[in-house]
Amino acid sequence: MPRVKRGTKRRARRKKLLKHAKGFFLTKGKLYRSAKEAVNRSLRYTYRDRRTRKRDYRTLWIQRIGAAARNNGITYSQLIHGLKVGGIELDRKILADMAVHDADGFTALVATAKQHVAKAPADAKAHAKPEHVRHRDEG
Repeated sequence: MPRVKRGTKRRARRKKLLKHAKGFFLTKGKLYRSAKEAVNRSLRYTYRDRRTRKRDYRTLWIQRIGAAARNNGITYSQLIHGLKVGGIELDRKILADMAVHDADGFTALVATAKQHVAKAPADAKAHAKPEHVRHRDEG
């Protein structure tokens, strides 16, 4: 079988990988084998954490909305329910931004949500489940 030396392709591939590993600690940024392992690991982490970041931001927005809602005398779940019933379709990112930067606007939204929550229990009773359905095994 003939010998294959690969020529410039091999160097280009290795250079590209070492470029990705630039700034890594000790041999992870200089030696090909350890750099390859470090780059593969870093790519796995970045892929995973792009999804985790979305979760983290949503959690942060919910905490900010909840805190601002409690300052206005309503719980987070009542606020979201009132906005949904009122047909106000603002996502949590916008609500959190309003809570931090536009307190007056957020207070107005809370007031509308409170109105709709006050009306909602009458509607909810009509669709309520029976309080308790006995199972055949129960006495």
